[in-house]
Amino acid sequence: MARGNKEKYTDKQKRQAQHIEEGYESRGVSEEEAERRAWATVNKVHGGGKKPGGSGRGKEEDHEPMRKGGHKGGKH
Repeated sequence: MARGNKEKYTDKQKRQAQHIEEGYESRGVSEEEAERRAWATVNKVHGGGKKPGGSGRGKEEDHEPMRKGGHKGGKH
């Protein structure tokens, strides 16, 4: 997959990235940086884009990166 090409992601992953990106932008992060962080979070949660099916291919999502968002930097 070429860098920047998002066609291998599911609709759910795209929606999650959009929602995460909006959250970063509302906290004052630049649009470009918010998009980068959002896709990094989606990749961390899902382990990348769509995977081929088959026995034993299903992996649970790791939601820990989404829980850390906004808290990792400490209190201001």
